[in-house]
Amino acid sequence: MKTLLISVYFTIIGLNVVNINNTETVLKEVKLESSFTLINDTKEKVTIHTGTGIVSLNKGSKTSIGCNVGKEVRWANEGKKGDVIFKITKDICGETLKLSKFTK
Repeated sequence: MKTLLISVYFTIIGLNVVNINNTETVLKEVKLESSFTLINDTKEKVTIHTGTGIVSLNKGSKTSIGCNVGKEVRWANEGKKGDVIFKITKDICGETLKLSKFTK
């Protein structure tokens, strides 16, 4: 009986160690997303879709946009997505961008 209890005990401990190691591995792979800043340096008020929502920017104002790599920042027309301004890439994370760089 003691042998059976000791076997069960070590089996449970062994399973917990495996679970802890798997959890640690998963936590190491999680990356926190950052953001970047977009400044409206044009002469007009604009409305854009940031990939997650719509933002209205007065001339000279700025907004912080989550760095969701692969998402598109688009013009917004009457609450709907318009043409693509640019696609979010990892190299712009943490940067400050001027809207005039992407306008004609």
